[in-house]
Amino acid sequence: MTEYKHTIGGEISYTGIGLHSSEITTIRFKPADKDEGIIFVRVDLPDHPEIPADIDHVVDISRGTTIGKNGTIVGTIEHVLAAIKGLNIDNIRIEIDGPEAPVADGSAAVFLNLLRQVGIVQQESERVFFEFDVPISFSSPEENVDIVIVPSNELKVTFMIDYKHPYLGTQYTWLPSIEYFAREFASARTFCFINEILQLKEMGLIKGGSLENALVIGEPDMTEDELNHLRQIFGYMEPVTVSSEGILNSHKLRFHNEFVRHKVVDLLGDIALLGMPIKGHILAARSGHKTNVELVKKLRQIQRKNELQQIYQKTKSKDVVFDINAIMRILPHRYPFLLVDRITQFVPDEKIIGIKNVTINEQFFQGHFPEHPIMPGVLIVEGMAQTGGIMLLNQLDDPTKYVAYFAAIDNVKFRKPVLPGDTLRYELKVLSLKRSLAKMHGEAFVGDNKVCEGDFLARIMEK
Repeated sequence: MTEYKHTIGGEISYTGIGLHSSEITTIRFKPADKDEGIIFVRVDLPDHPEIPADIDHVVDISRGTTIGKNGTIVGTIEHVLAAIKGLNIDNIRIEIDGPEAPVADGSAAVFLNLLRQVGIVQQESERVFFEFDVPISFSSPEENVDIVIVPSNELKVTFMIDYKHPYLGTQYTWLPSIEYFAREFASARTFCFINEILQLKEMGLIKGGSLENALVIGEPDMTEDELNHLRQIFGYMEPVTVSSEGILNSHKLRFHNEFVRHKVVDLLGDIALLGMPIKGHILAARSGHKTNVELVKKLRQIQRKNELQQIYQKTKSKDVVFDINAIMRILPHRYPFLLVDRITQFVPDEKIIGIKNVTINEQFFQGHFPEHPIMPGVLIVEGMAQTGGIMLLNQLDDPTKYVAYFAAIDNVKFRKPVLPGDTLRYELKVLSLKRSLAKMHGEAFVGDNKVCEGDFLARIMEK
């Protein structure tokens, strides 16, 4: 069944304080064109710069999710994105007159209810999903985080937290489908521990934070002096109290497991940065913004590879990313100077593996040691360079209009000869990558034996 994209049916706004900046900002939601995506617009700046809410524009995840472009930023957008994602909205323009989205009550509910008021409108554009066949996993041992996504016919989330705190131990929740988000998750509020609050205040952060826009978890047996100190920090006239659940100012929990439910809110906001809905069941343990964003980066790499395969690779194979026909659509080289036969592994912006089958019929064997045929070392280097060129050209909307020129090749070492009948495997890893300039380290193998290696500096130029 075909699903279509959606936007909102009108304009609506909200004014509130920013959690970190304490600036009062107004955020205005507007309908967007059918394939525009989620766009933030800084209307307080000259020319009203626009920032797409996607993973390529994430600039900071230290305390929430911040996107930026050309020095212009919008921070703490995760709850806004969660509301948009929770209502299955694909295209929307968000005008804001400051550097940070309002924190509201610390949940996504305020924004979700605003969007509901203006209604959701179907558009004449088919919705494209991120789909996959095998589980995708991401782990961060230093963060004690594990995430696995398994194929599913719709988005589902299972989440577990384990803080080992007297007031907050292990909590678990399950989002069986996006339809449950508005009722069961959107109003779950952000939370932090009292020690975090004190540290952040000392650092000059959370200037707009209060006990009204976050659940602050105290420590057992807090003294009157400690509570009075908190009252002074937040500028309250009334005494600060502690509930039986350890919540300062005795706020009643909206759900028995509100803390883990808010983690689902954050996750939903962060995966909105992929730019397309996911058909998968996300199982997350102890994940936060940092690891959520790392997961989305990994999904984005898979998405980009899939998009390129749809463009260039006409026949599908589990073992081949690009066959020779696809390579010839990407690279300008032709026989006898096309020196890579297929691409077997491709992680955009990170690494690529190409294969060259070396046969006695290669033209260069006729004159290069014909009595003892050896593949010329310069052609092994050229084969690595061509494989790296595929990595660079994938960044372009139409790579057929460009060519990758190599500006420098350094530290080349030849270790073993390559003979007829050998299968060369080129492995290139990106060291640094900009839109038009890249540094890569390349290695060539026959079986497990390294035959050549070198460092490449390449530039993309118009033909």
